[in-house]
Amino acid sequence: MRAGRRRRGRARAGPGVTDLSILLQLPFVQSAAIAIIVLAVASAIVGTALALRGLEFLSDGLVHSVFPGVVIGFIAAGTDGVYVGAGIAALLATVALTIATSKGIGSDATIAVVLAGAFSLGIVIVSRSVDYASGLEHLLFGQLLTVSSGDIVAICVLGGAAILLVLATWKEQLLISFDRKQAQASGLRVLAYELVLNIAIALVVVAAARAVGNLLVLALLIVPVAVARLLVRRVWAIVAVSLLVSVACGLVGLWAGLWLSLDAGIQASPSAVLVLVLVALYLVVVAATRLAALGSSRRGRGRATATRVATPARAEVVS
Repeated sequence: MRAGRRRRGRARAGPGVTDLSILLQLPFVQSAAIAIIVLAVASAIVGTALALRGLEFLSDGLVHSVFPGVVIGFIAAGTDGVYVGAGIAALLATVALTIATSKGIGSDATIAVVLAGAFSLGIVIVSRSVDYASGLEHLLFGQLLTVSSGDIVAICVLGGAAILLVLATWKEQLLISFDRKQAQASGLRVLAYELVLNIAIALVVVAAARAVGNLLVLALLIVPVAVARLLVRRVWAIVAVSLLVSVACGLVGLWAGLWLSLDAGIQASPSAVLVLVLVALYLVVVAATRLAALGSSRRGRGRATATRVATPARAEVVS
């Protein structure tokens, strides 16, 4: 009877939690953590620049335009061909979208058409050439837990190049973001700097193609910066907060994905769990800032009412 009670107690306790120190000793977990950290740093810096310029939707079009190249590279040369195919597609898409924007034809409608067409083309290719379900899942959501040493090198090189491009043109990027007309009047080659930023975005997308997947990299570029902009106002503070958010949520998402698979018995993509952690944090911060603003507004109205009530009383005493 005592053994039966112990078994029932364990059943009620639910799944356990694998010790984090044990997980960190696993080589594939270490590789995944390194990939997340590098991508988080690159996404925070590049994502801040694109957010200040209001290029979130253009980056969405760029991400989806890369997808056919990812598919073709994967079919032609396996996982090693993902970076080559994604790089070629990213280069073509970057140049085309930058020129279209500069010519005044890069409207939201144009970008949406490119997004839908490129993404649909990629799905058609992958559905005819590889196992549809597994192939589509790997290309869209990545294979974070199978990242190799070669992938780490590629992520570091591509992510590092993206960071250097943005930091080397940081002052010009800020000037274009805050006063585009002034930048043009001062003789700044705005189109060239726009192309540099778009190339940096493309490099991050290509770097994340194998680990995080084509679909989820957009969350890394946009959500941490969105969280930071709710909390701070200075540009470098936004970079710092978004970097901390990216790294912390990335590692928490990796651990949560491993816990779901190992302890809870739920097969979930760690990349998808990572994005869910980011989105959950964003919603919490939005709710907290709205409540704080509401409380501040009520306190302000309360002080104004108290002032109006007290003013006649002071006037009566003076008279």
